[in-house]
Amino acid sequence: MSTIGSGDDAATSAWVAHRNLLYTVAYEMLGSAADAEDVLQEVWLRWSRVTDDVHDPRAYLVRVTTRQALNHLRSSSRRREEYVGPWLPEPLLTTRDVAEDVELADSVSTAMLLVLETLAPVERAVFVLREVFDLPYDEIAAAVDKTPEAVRQVAHRARRHVTARRPRQTVTADERAAVMERFLAAVAGGDLQSLVDVLAPDVVLLTDGGGVKQAALKPIIGVDKVLRFLQGVYVAATSAQAVEVNGAPALRLEIDGELEAVATFTVVDGQVAAAYVVRNPHKLTSLTTPAALTR
Repeated sequence: MSTIGSGDDAATSAWVAHRNLLYTVAYEMLGSAADAEDVLQEVWLRWSRVTDDVHDPRAYLVRVTTRQALNHLRSSSRRREEYVGPWLPEPLLTTRDVAEDVELADSVSTAMLLVLETLAPVERAVFVLREVFDLPYDEIAAAVDKTPEAVRQVAHRARRHVTARRPRQTVTADERAAVMERFLAAVAGGDLQSLVDVLAPDVVLLTDGGGVKQAALKPIIGVDKVLRFLQGVYVAATSAQAVEVNGAPALRLEIDGELEAVATFTVVDGQVAAAYVVRNPHKLTSLTTPAALTR
């Protein structure tokens, strides 16, 4: 293994080499691009001050990132409890290569991030590090201050929890794209029957306005109610564009040149089973440049 000491060039090189990985870890643990950036800033400050030799920079940086993300998770729990209406993850603009990495795309999908929200902070950290990044139990144990055996038990519990709550069917990027193409064509053409056909009968819609923009305070369930909401949103928009968000096709809506909302979707059995509309402007600031995600 390589050894990194206190030299500025070596430290910077190691940071550049692993930054995308650290960002992905932080984002998957927090569901917030802004918080993930805050974590990385804290990690960089600690890394730049390291004076002892670090024999495995990647493991060290992942460990520090995990600990900082756990601190953020714990401190933000009260904020989440007081949030107005449904809380949705901060959407990330992504590139096609993220969608083609099925496991990575699934791990950053809105549906998965919402499932991860139901885990305790340490369970979430262990699940992300083990199931997404396939880190060995001893490395995870060092990151969460538990024994490897305890981490195994936490991982098993978290895996069972997530499996019970994640979408029933995994679809390919091409299948999702095909459904979204049908959805967008139906909305753009005002073809109500085609839109009904692409929505699952028990489709669920969650909207996140964060108390800043108008949004439904409870989930909207059923084709008729979801259809009315989507029609209202689409009619109000002056521009609608298909984009890649969180590793899947999504819809970007603007009003008079200003970003108004981003909608992501869960596809099951060839239909839209869930739709997630983020209107909170504080969560739309990162949708200018594709996020660099990696495993």
